[in-house]
Amino acid sequence: MTPSIKLSITASHDGGNIQLVSQSEPVISGRTAKCTVKLNVEPDVYTEFEKIAHCQYFSFRAFVSGLEDIKLFSVTYVIDNADKVSYPEAWPGTTICETSGSLEPSDDHLWKRNLTTKYVDGKLTWQHVHTTDGSTFFSYFPPYTYNRHLKLIADSVSSIASKRENGYKIESLGQTLQGRDIECIAVGNGDKTAWIIHRQHPGETMAEFFAEGLLHRILGIGKDGEIDDMTKKVLDQYRIYIVPCMCPDGAVLGHLRTNSVGANLNREWATVNPEYTAPSMERSPEVYAVLKKMDETGCDFFLDVHGDEELPYVFLSGAEKTPLWEESERLKYLHGYFVSCYQRANSDIQKAIGYPPPDSAEDALKYMNVATNQVSNRFKCLGLTLEMPYKDCETNLDPSVGWSPERSKQLGSSLVETLNSMYLYLRAEGEFWTEFSDDDHYVEPTDNFKEDGFIMLTKRFYSDVRPHDA
Repeated sequence: MTPSIKLSITASHDGGNIQLVSQSEPVISGRTAKCTVKLNVEPDVYTEFEKIAHCQYFSFRAFVSGLEDIKLFSVTYVIDNADKVSYPEAWPGTTICETSGSLEPSDDHLWKRNLTTKYVDGKLTWQHVHTTDGSTFFSYFPPYTYNRHLKLIADSVSSIASKRENGYKIESLGQTLQGRDIECIAVGNGDKTAWIIHRQHPGETMAEFFAEGLLHRILGIGKDGEIDDMTKKVLDQYRIYIVPCMCPDGAVLGHLRTNSVGANLNREWATVNPEYTAPSMERSPEVYAVLKKMDETGCDFFLDVHGDEELPYVFLSGAEKTPLWEESERLKYLHGYFVSCYQRANSDIQKAIGYPPPDSAEDALKYMNVATNQVSNRFKCLGLTLEMPYKDCETNLDPSVGWSPERSKQLGSSLVETLNSMYLYLRAEGEFWTEFSDDDHYVEPTDNFKEDGFIMLTKRFYSDVRPHDA
C-alpha cells in the first residue's frame, strides 16, 4: 500500500508568523520521500512614521504524520518573499532555528541551527529531514511566548513576596491597545536609579530571554530566592526598574517591530515630526506609560535591550552626537567604560563593530525619538542600547547552536557585575575618567565587518532600514 504522508504548516502559537503559499505532493521512492513547501512572512501593521510594513520574523510549526513506512522525509522549506523583508541584506550568513521539542523553558536547550540555510535569488531556503511523526518548530529566533512571559511575571511576584523587602514590587504601568498589562518590576533600595527595558521590537525575542536571565539572578528565581553576594551589593546600590516586554501585543501577533496599530515603539519617545505626535495613548501607550513613570522616578542609568538582524555581534549603541554627548566628554567616557566593564564580565561583548554614530549633531537630532537618545538627554544620564545577533556570534562562534536563548539569558545575568563597576561614576563630578585605563576608552564603532576593505554603501543608524536602491 502506498504510504499517505501528511505535512501540516501552522503558526497558531502566540508569536507565530507564516503564510503557506504552496506545498508539493510528496514524491516517494522506496522508504524515502521529499517535497517542497513555499512560505511567506506576514507583514506587521503599516508603520505611519516610517512608511513601511515591516516584516522578517517568522515562527511556525510543521506537523508530519504517515511516516510508518518512510524512513526519511526530506522537506525543502522556502521563504518566497525573503527579498521583500525589512532587512534582506541580513539573510546571508543567517541559519534558522529549529527544534522538535516544545516551546516550554525546559526545552530551550533543544533548539539548534539548520546549517543548510542559504539565501539565493531572493529566497531563503533550508532542508529538514523528518524521521518520525510529530512536530518541528522553525523560527528566525526561538519564540518567547506570552505564556512564558506571564510565568516570568508570576515567578517574580512569588520571589518578591517571599523576600518581604521594603519597596520591592511589581506594578502595571498601564495597558496596551489590546488590553495587556505593561508590567514593571522594581527592586533594590540604593541611591542610584536604573531602568532596563526589553523587547520594544517584539520579533527580537532574545531581548526577553535577556530579561529572564537578569530577573532570575537578581530575584533568585529557581534558587529558592537565594542571591549571590555581588547581586546583594548591586541591590544596595541601585533602585532597578525592569520592563521585561515593552510590546506584548506585537509579541503575540508575531510582529517584527511594531505594536498592534503599527507603531515602532523605538521611534515613539519624542515628537521629531510636527505632523506625528509621540508618544500618544492612541498609538503608543506602552512608551507613554513607561516614560511617565520614569519622569516620577528619575534615571541615572538606562539600558534598552534589542536584537539586530544583520550584524553577527553583541554590541552597544549610545547617544552619540546628541546634545548631551556634545556638551562635554562625560558621556563618551561613561559609554566606553561601561562597554569595557561588560566585556570583562561577558566575553560575547565587543567594541569595534556596531551602529556607526550619526555624521553630525544635526543628524542626531533627527533621532531624538529613539529611546536611548531621549532618555539620556532628558535625565542627563548614561543611556545605551544593547543589541544581540539573530545570527551566530563572531566573538565566540558556535555554529550548531549560534546565538541562543541560553546565551541571551547569561548576558542578562552578567549585567549585574557591570552595574557594580559603574556605580561610583554614573553621577561623578570632575574628570573622573582620568582613573580609567586606555583600554576603557570609547571606541567609535563601524558596521564594516564582512571583509578587509569592505565598505557599506549606506550607513544604518539605530537599526533603520537601509534604502533598497542603495
